[in-house]
Amino acid sequence: MASPRRLTVAIIGRPNVGKSTLFNRLAGKKLAIVDDTPGVTRDWRSADGHLAGIELTVVDTAGLEEAFDDSLEARMRRQTERAIERADVGLFIVDARAGITPLDRHFAAWLRKGKTPIILVANKCEGNAGKPGLMECYELGLGDPVPLSAEHGEGMADLVEALTPYLPPDEPEDEEAEAEEPLDDEAAEARDNAKPLQLAIVGRPNVGKSTLLNSLLGEERVLTGPEAGMTRDAIAAEWSWRDRPVKLVDTAGLRRRARVEDKLEKLAVADTLRVVRMAHVVVLVLDADAILDKQDLTIARQVIEEGRGLVIAVNKWDAVANRAEALQQLSDRLETSLPQARGIPTITISALKQQKLDVLLDAAFEVYRLWNRRIPTAQLNRWLQGMLESHPPPLVDGRRLKIRYMTQVKARPPTFALFSSRPVEIPEHYTRYLINGLRETFKLPAVPLRFLLRKGSDNPFD
Repeated sequence: MASPRRLTVAIIGRPNVGKSTLFNRLAGKKLAIVDDTPGVTRDWRSADGHLAGIELTVVDTAGLEEAFDDSLEARMRRQTERAIERADVGLFIVDARAGITPLDRHFAAWLRKGKTPIILVANKCEGNAGKPGLMECYELGLGDPVPLSAEHGEGMADLVEALTPYLPPDEPEDEEAEAEEPLDDEAAEARDNAKPLQLAIVGRPNVGKSTLLNSLLGEERVLTGPEAGMTRDAIAAEWSWRDRPVKLVDTAGLRRRARVEDKLEKLAVADTLRVVRMAHVVVLVLDADAILDKQDLTIARQVIEEGRGLVIAVNKWDAVANRAEALQQLSDRLETSLPQARGIPTITISALKQQKLDVLLDAAFEVYRLWNRRIPTAQLNRWLQGMLESHPPPLVDGRRLKIRYMTQVKARPPTFALFSSRPVEIPEHYTRYLINGLRETFKLPAVPLRFLLRKGSDNPFD
């Protein structure tokens, strides 16, 4: 079959004209934070989209501001310029209800000089309120405007017609393509290795998450600076490390819930938690000056409860005076506060100076391997028999609990089912004994283990 034709489309315009709404519409899901407050989007982000048979890579950008210094607005504008340069076509969005503004005219003149072809889109054209603004669009010199309503999905057929001339030519169909054959175990493992590792970077505000992502990619992909809370949307970037595909996701900083009052921050926190749920491995970035405070522990517990692999990166390590004391403090806090995930890799890094980033990624891929680990049932039950002989289950009401057998029901994370005559009466300390034994015997540090207690007979096939 012929491969679908794909376009990279950058959505650009001044603040609050509906760029993120159109991005979500084309992506088919609510990925970008949408709010009436201008300047919500600060970094460009991309997603796969689909529109009437056209495959899209849709890029949402920050609102264009007339700023050319080192301010946050100027850095946002430079990020948008990079996104436009990489696109096949740009969608310049104006607010038809507000009419054409001097800022629209300024940026239209700038876009006309660029190499990227531009389609003018008049948003918010539902009803009659946008008609005067639609007529004003012709003065921008960007051709016929495409009237639509991103919020209500009106005018998408006109947008398809405007995008069609920029589509690449069809590729010929491969008539000799053979039907796919079933994969053997080695081929299936190779296929899984070819899938990108979903690696999320989380932490408190201003600990260096965005700097870490930029250092790993080797470019200024996201905005960085001294301002706390700069990242709002979760920003994903496709990348490859040692021939292994990685999808890096930078997230908004997570503060204590009691301090989160602003509506935009609440939306950003919800977006970060969504990313954690979708991740394979999460890198929790700590500030070396405040190692593993209460909020860091809360984030770590959330990651473990979601069943994700966890790696801790202690950033700004180059500025630490007493490193032995700092490491001991971190070790003590992990031992006492996170016993449910012992053996979490702890890597000391400097994101700004790009120190020990390879070590960090080695640890992330090792945690990912353990997170996918499967243990044969026969091997599990031989281990279980030895554990029961070393430390038999306790007596309950004068009777010994009978533990029949166990099996691993799934991976990602490793999840085990233990079958017993009276599962609800197995005390928690005995469950911890078995979990700790599993970790030690089968070398499963750093990943959360889930233990399900089930009622079962002596026959495992019953």
